[in-house]
Amino acid sequence: MVEHKRYNFSVNDVSEVYAGPGGKLWELLMGEQIHVGGPEQTDLLAKKAGIDKVGQNLTLLDICSALGGPARHLAEKYGINVVGLDITPEMVLEAEKRTEGKPYEGKIEYRIGSGLDIPAHQNSFEVVWGQDAWCYIRDKVRLIEETWRVLKPGGVLAFTDWIWGSVGVSEEESDFLMEFMVFPDLQTLAGYVELIKATGYELVEKEDLQEDFAKHMDIYIDILQKAKPDIEAGFGAELYASAEEGVLAWQKAAHEKKVGRGLWIAKKP
Repeated sequence: MVEHKRYNFSVNDVSEVYAGPGGKLWELLMGEQIHVGGPEQTDLLAKKAGIDKVGQNLTLLDICSALGGPARHLAEKYGINVVGLDITPEMVLEAEKRTEGKPYEGKIEYRIGSGLDIPAHQNSFEVVWGQDAWCYIRDKVRLIEETWRVLKPGGVLAFTDWIWGSVGVSEEESDFLMEFMVFPDLQTLAGYVELIKATGYELVEKEDLQEDFAKHMDIYIDILQKAKPDIEAGFGAELYASAEEGVLAWQKAAHEKKVGRGLWIAKKP
C-alpha cells in the first residue's frame, strides 16, 4: 500500500468548518445531500447495495450523515429505516429540523457520534453506508473495523469517498489540497480494497469515478463563481477568495488525475 502523508486535523476542526460558513458553502455547491452527484448518485449506490426495491424491512446506518439529505431520500423513496450518524451537533440538529413533519419522519433517527466508536450494538444494521465523507475520518482501519462490528452477518458495506488519484502529488500541493478541505487522511482506490479485505469482507465491487469527479469539479467552480456576489455579501470577500482558490486547486488536481473518487461494495459473510 502506498503511504501518503497524514494531517493533524481533528474532529473539532471538521465540526467547526461544517457548523459555520463552510457547511453552507458546500450545500450551495452540492445541494443538501453534500456529496458528488446528489440524489442520482444516492440512487446508484442504493441499487448497487441492493436496497432499491421499495418496502424492504431493513435498517441502514449512514456514517457522516451531515444534513440528513441521503437519509431522507432513502427513507422516502425506498421505505427503509435509517440511522444518521454525525460528529457535528449543529448538523444533527439541522437534519432533525429538516426531517420534522415529513411522512417518513418515524423511519429516521439521528445520532451524534463518531464512525470510530459507533454508538450502536454489534450486528445492528443490514447496511452500513457512506457518501464522500470518510475522507474526514483519520483512522480508516478502525473505521472499517467498526462497520464490521455493527453490520449483521450477510450485511452490505456500501460507500463512496474522495481519494488520491493515479498520478503522484507533491508535498506542497498535497498540503494545500488537504488543508483547504480539512482532510486528515485520504485513501486510494486500492488502499480501501486492502482494508476491506483485511477486515474479513468479501469485496463485491470497486469503481474508479475519477472522470466523473473532475466533471463535477467543473460544475462546482461554475456555481461558485456565479454566486460570487451573494457569497461576498453574506460571508465577505476574503472567504469567497479562499473558497475559489481551493476549489480551483481541486479542479486542477482532479483533471490531472492526482485526486479522484471511488465506490466500494462489500459483503460481511
